[in-house]
Amino acid sequence: MIDVHGLGLTNIALRDDGEGVLVASLNRPAKRNALDAQSVEELVRLFDAVPRAGIKAVVLRAEGTHFCAGLDLVEHHREDRGPAEFMLLCLRWHEAFNKMEYGGVPIIAALKGAVVGGGLELASAAHIRVADQGTYFALPEGQRGLFTGGGATIRVAALVGKARMIDMMLSGRVYQGAEAVSVGLCQYLVDGPSEDKALAIAHIAAQNPPLSNFAICSAISHVQNMSALDASYTEAVVAGIVNTQPASRERLAAFANKTAARVRPNET
Repeated sequence: MIDVHGLGLTNIALRDDGEGVLVASLNRPAKRNALDAQSVEELVRLFDAVPRAGIKAVVLRAEGTHFCAGLDLVEHHREDRGPAEFMLLCLRWHEAFNKMEYGGVPIIAALKGAVVGGGLELASAAHIRVADQGTYFALPEGQRGLFTGGGATIRVAALVGKARMIDMMLSGRVYQGAEAVSVGLCQYLVDGPSEDKALAIAHIAAQNPPLSNFAICSAISHVQNMSALDASYTEAVVAGIVNTQPASRERLAAFANKTAARVRPNET
């Protein structure tokens, strides 16, 4: 089993909460946690290791006042990359974010401050996003003479729709607060620190059977890429495996014996 603490990461700080949840913190606060090439490589290494490390859930957060301001534009300007070089860098972003989305371990992003450009692409690769009242979302690529390269055309467009994404890129529109929830950029908006709510969700998810979480956090994304006929077949196969696992039998027995917790409406 892999020890993620032995990966030698410097731009991402790691800590265990003692209950199977890994807290991973973007650790370049002076740069508003902008993603340079090294940070992207560390994300690849981390989320390649997470599914093989016995981790039940991940909370992705950031040091400082901002989650992530996107591509490190200072590095990009300094490196003066050519088209092929930048294409290869973008493919590493895709490698990192695909490992997050399809890795099978729940990732809950605790958002604050700027979730902008590549920072929004990073957040959209998480399975659940929690924002605080100061969180704002934007894709300012149009104003900077850029185009998204880390999967926004796939994931952000899936969250908010093509038209809204185009508007964000052309006009610089910023979403925050209840409006950000309503368009799908985040699932939760909290008054206090987003990390508290993200940890609470992670602890709930960590109690699920790992095989169930693996299916939820990988199969759904795969199914979305398929034709309806292939998706129906795949869903049936996954359900056949997951719904007959020993952990499912135990929980079904508890339900049949009326000892399992019931689903009830939220208190008002």
